[in-house]
Amino acid sequence: MAEFFRSSTLWAIDFQYEGRDRRWFKAFGSSVDVASQVQAMLQALHGDRARLVSLRPATEAEEHAYNQGNEPRNVLCPTGRTPRSQGRGQ
Repeated sequence: MAEFFRSSTLWAIDFQYEGRDRRWFKAFGSSVDVASQVQAMLQALHGDRARLVSLRPATEAEEHAYNQGNEPRNVLCPTGRTPRSQGRGQ
């Protein structure tokens, strides 16, 4: 795959919401200050109830699962949803 067309990087965002661990995957452009964007996003969504724990580029396996729609949803806080590849209601 040609890398020149790729303009974003997928990031794994680990944070705590009201003391409970959470994880999001989010894509950001290469020119973005990811740490400040994530801090601002958490502040806007959750105020003082959320705290950023760690921020890192997603692994190749995580990115592949994300692109296929098979990544675990909220892996640190399961919601009962199944990966898209398993279909609804399974």
